[in-house]
Amino acid sequence: MSKGLPKRSEDYSLWYNELVKRADLAENSPVRGCMVIKPYGFSIWEKMQAELDRMFKETGHSNAYFPLFIPKSYLSKEADHVEGFAKECAVVTHYRLMNDPNGKGVVVDPDAKLEEELIVRPTSETVIWSTYKNWVQSYRDLPLLINQWANVVRWEMRTRLFLRTAEFLWQEGHTAHATKQEAIDESIQMMNVYAHFAEEFMAMPVVRGVKSASERFAGALETYCIEAMMQDGKALQAGTSHFLGQNFAKAFEVKFTSKEGVQEYVWGTSWGVSTRLIGALIMAHSDDQGLVLPPKLAPIQVVIVPIYKGEEQLQVIAEKVTELTKGLRKKGISVKFDDRDTYKPGFKFAEWELKGVPVRLAIGPKDLENNSVEIARRDTGEKELFSLENSLEDKIEALLDDIQASIYKKAYDFRAEKTTVVNSYEEFKQILDEKAGFVSAHWDGTAETEEKIKEETKATIRCIPLDQQAEEGNCIYSGQPSKGRVLFARAY
Repeated sequence: MSKGLPKRSEDYSLWYNELVKRADLAENSPVRGCMVIKPYGFSIWEKMQAELDRMFKETGHSNAYFPLFIPKSYLSKEADHVEGFAKECAVVTHYRLMNDPNGKGVVVDPDAKLEEELIVRPTSETVIWSTYKNWVQSYRDLPLLINQWANVVRWEMRTRLFLRTAEFLWQEGHTAHATKQEAIDESIQMMNVYAHFAEEFMAMPVVRGVKSASERFAGALETYCIEAMMQDGKALQAGTSHFLGQNFAKAFEVKFTSKEGVQEYVWGTSWGVSTRLIGALIMAHSDDQGLVLPPKLAPIQVVIVPIYKGEEQLQVIAEKVTELTKGLRKKGISVKFDDRDTYKPGFKFAEWELKGVPVRLAIGPKDLENNSVEIARRDTGEKELFSLENSLEDKIEALLDDIQASIYKKAYDFRAEKTTVVNSYEEFKQILDEKAGFVSAHWDGTAETEEKIKEETKATIRCIPLDQQAEEGNCIYSGQPSKGRVLFARAY
């Protein structure tokens, strides 16, 4: 199955694209820039959804749903917001088709022009804040903690499966608060929720930080983010949480009566992650043989492959596997018995290796005689014979935990090796070209310097780390005073 899969070291981009397709995660659709997420890929998204949704609800949020279409006038109400998204918007201008008078299929009916164009949502702040106006009257209505799972459209010109597509799936939280501090606390809380999910479930270490003014979400006063490192040394923004201040509340007149009887504007946040996380999962851990999935997000945690000759042997093995499977499932472990008779064991081994199943069990007639099973782990390729005199459930449960921790440590060590502190622009450029990764450097805080560095090196400020220490220095580019280091990287 993995034969002919390009090597990461030779062509990382081609390796990624081929792996997504061969592992049955997704494929390009007939609609330019859009993708079909296949069942195996969607099952990973469902696992992500389930864990994130649980975390959102544990922090007091409820799910709702808002329209796909947004009146064009809504986007005009918050100036920074419309400027940030105008170039990516898909616009609906007509509401009906008609048969072509020349007999060439269907055409847009010119008499069916909309009075006001509709935007296919690139994000939902405007339509949601227009709704919140009706939901909020008093301080008793606050905080308003809403999330929606949805699809959005951003008309990207250069697309790549999962990482950047014209349509993608995501969740977007939108909250309203009585005070500025409550909204800031919410923004930071949700950034930390994302960081916890990335590290504990995706086994992907992240840097928590804030974006520079130039990199903020359009319409936000502050953007908190988590940044991850991929195996090619490029950074990937894995999640963002925005403190919106009162910008959208003022644009849509969302006011409340305070305890003191005073009319005030609410304070807002928004936050989201998308199917881009599947791309991050692939690029953070996988190898030249295929996917490497952390057990907590693997659709199948254990696959059992029988090795047999003839229907009689298969039947005996299947009876034993039924017994083993029951015990594993009682522990909450997802198991698949691959008893397909159209493929040989070697093909199955390669297929499940390509699909990143964390643990593979192989069992044949000799194993039945010896009351044992062969266990192979995907992340290291290590194999062992395990006696079924012992508890297989306990063994697999511990092994899955070890694989999860091992995958995280490998990614953490890689990021540490790919993080470099520099003090000059020449060293900065050299590291970017020869080593890549995160580059920690002093910056003078100006948008002009940030833009010049981006133009000359294609590196952007990924974030100002929240845990950075105050450190006086001089900007690597301008030589002007700097109050601390920021993280630069070339990024997806």
